[in-house]
Amino acid sequence: MKMRVGLGYDVHKLTENRKLILGGVEIPYEKGLLGHSDADVLIHAIMDALLGASKLGDIGVLFPDTDPKYKDISSITLLKYVKEEMDKKNINIINIDSIIVAQKPKMRPYIADMEKNIAKALNMNADDINVKATTEEELGFTGSGEGISSKAVCLIEM
Repeated sequence: MKMRVGLGYDVHKLTENRKLILGGVEIPYEKGLLGHSDADVLIHAIMDALLGASKLGDIGVLFPDTDPKYKDISSITLLKYVKEEMDKKNINIINIDSIIVAQKPKMRPYIADMEKNIAKALNMNADDINVKATTEEELGFTGSGEGISSKAVCLIEM
């Protein structure tokens, strides 16, 4: 068995008339993230970290935004598919560490539910999933409230 690390990153623009979904949790806010799917930047970053570590491509290859079957799809559903693909290759996820970068809204009240949703989708213990949140002190596109980004790293065994 060998260990591999994966790194994922995603960003989406905040816009009106969309739900804000992060880690599979709907967060009450005046704006949501613009995207073909539910635009869950946290799950997208986690998927890309897992796919990269596993050498299974990236979310743009597996779930192209030109395919109508992914329109408004739950990113948790896509995460489950990534796990199925990893299981086919006997790849074990050791842990995931992630961060959401957003000026608003505050994420702390929702993080435990995000970790539970991710753990359930990946058939893992929530203790092996870590979600953090930070602001950028009103700097850049996240600091000005134009968008939200997320980064994730994972450790896998294959």
